[in-house]
Amino acid sequence: MKPAAEEKVAVTCGRPHRAPGDTGGKNGNPVAENFRMEEVSLADNISEGQVQVRTLYLSVDPYMRCKMNEDTGTDYLAPWQLSQVADGGGIGIVEESKHIHLAKGDFVTSFYWPWQTKAILDGNGLEKIGHLLGCSRVVGICGTHEKCLFLTSELGFDAAINYKKGNVAAQLRESCPAGVDVYFDNVGGDISDTVISQMNQNSHVILCGQISQYNKDVPYPPPLSPAAEAIQKERNITRCIKETVINGLENMGVAFQSMMTGGNIGKQIVCISEEFSL
Repeated sequence: MKPAAEEKVAVTCGRPHRAPGDTGGKNGNPVAENFRMEEVSLADNISEGQVQVRTLYLSVDPYMRCKMNEDTGTDYLAPWQLSQVADGGGIGIVEESKHIHLAKGDFVTSFYWPWQTKAILDGNGLEKIGHLLGCSRVVGICGTHEKCLFLTSELGFDAAINYKKGNVAAQLRESCPAGVDVYFDNVGGDISDTVISQMNQNSHVILCGQISQYNKDVPYPPPLSPAAEAIQKERNITRCIKETVINGLENMGVAFQSMMTGGNIGKQIVCISEEFSL
């Protein structure tokens, strides 16, 4: 039996400052002091169907203001309870699993992720990143046979393309015969142009990096080729890069207050695991 671990937890500690006559916390601006940190012990063991996860990122969003009220006004959104752990969109990695479809090392996400550094969750409430939100196939592109094998055998990708072997466009058409809906772009250049040429109408590019362009004197993000830019506009392909990142669970309240007063540019997220801090 492993010893119980002390883990930091963010909890709501009060409603926003109330105006006269307000009994439900619906009026008033939330501040960082509405949240506090506590330390609790995780259970010694996980039960069948559960997983222990380490939190990587937590999302801070405007809808959470409604969860600070005693009544959110909706059936699908429950209010946060005083002195209980807050929750929201989150991403983490499985450290221990007793769920048939989740294994140690899987990256998972949930709309109801607790604001904790580590947590024990019901595996049925989690989605593996990649095969979620209707994604029927996940295909990776890399530069060696060993990397391709790692993607398919270890990370659960449906297929992997070695861009140094054979025709990338032909391999991509074979792997994604229905076209590409989401492209996680970390390379730029010819590879990205090829993928964009096979993307569907109203698809999306997640712009993480452009490593093939960093040895050139170009602005960031590097511009697309004229042909790729024309396809992007014609097919209404979105290409986002804007986000605001704050590090540390202790800064969840700060991030929330900043987001509610317009302090963020793009998506407001909080990096929880120091290993993945930005």
